[in-house]
Order: sequence, then C-alpha cells, then structure tokens
Amino acid sequence: MKYGYARVSTTDQKLENQIKQLKDAGAEKIFKEKFTGTTTKRPEFKKLIALLNTDDELIVTKLDRFARNTREALDIIQDLFNNNVKINILNMGVIDNTPTGQLIFTIFSAFAQFERDMIITRTQDGKEYAKKFNPNYRDGRPNKFTVAQINHAYELKQQGKTYQEIEKLTGISISTQKRRFAKINK
Repeated sequence: MKYGYARVSTTDQKLENQIKQLKDAGAEKIFKEKFTGTTTKRPEFKKLIALLNTDDELIVTKLDRFARNTREALDIIQDLFNNNVKINILNMGVIDNTPTGQLIFTIFSAFAQFERDMIITRTQDGKEYAKKFNPNYRDGRPNKFTVAQINHAYELKQQGKTYQEIEKLTGISISTQKRRFAKINK
C-alpha cells in the first residue's frame, strides 16, 4: 500500500498542493495535519507510522515535511528500513535500504537540517537588527485588540460588568482581558 503524509506548519497554510502531489505519486491513503515540524505533537504522523507494514511505501513531498531534524529523520528512516518500508521523498526520489540509499539519505538530511538552522539564524539576526534600529519593533504576535478597545473593556469592568459580560459585548476573551487589565493596573 502507498501512504502519503502532508504537513504544513501553520493553520493558515494550505495542504492542497501537497495532497495533489501525493495523489499524483500514487498515494492511496493520505494522512495530513497542521503542526510545526518543531513539535512532537504530530498525532496523524504517529498513526501513519504505526500502520506501515513490510513492502508499504511512505510518500512525502519534501524531507522537511517528514521530520523535525536530521537525528529524528535518520531514526524514523532506520525503523522503516528495518520493516522493509520504502520511503519516496518526491523532491529526492525513492530511498531504499541499501548502503547507497542510506548514504544519500544521510547527506540530504544533514543539508535539510543545515537549511533549517540557517533560517533560524537569519530570523534571529533580523530580529536583533530590528531591535537595534527600529524603535517601534515589538517581538511576538501583534495585539488583536487596540488600546482603545482594551480601555473600553476595562471601563466596563470598572462599572461592575463580569468578564463573561465583557466578552459578549466586546469579543475580547476572558484570558486576554485579565492579561491586558493587569498591564493597566501596573
């Protein structure tokens, strides 16, 4: 049986392109999920790995969809090789349990890890530059609600409204209210 695995890193990204590629490559059943590669929470991937049997084929579009890092990729591949499962990485080809196949996979895994590490380094360098030269730079996700919206919610709280009532009136979650109100009280 040929199984496909598609993964994107955020809920905003789309799986359709990967799914099409997997189907075009002959995947009969496709497992998909939206989790960052850095997390160990990949329940669909774990289900898929548990299902694979001798002579099955696992198809992924790219190596970075498959594992978080070189060490994990090598461990997973070795387990699959031990069970005589073929791995088809569409942008690399079929990797089998031969000395040449293992060498090629080890080299490609190392380059994939290197590429991820370089992205992290460039991102960190960019943040450091922004912190130095952009007085408006703020690390992290932007606030969903403006200061005016939070102040309005805070006034409602001061008037005796409950967190639940404020949430219904403003759409600001209780946890956001508590977090942002604590900043106002400092």
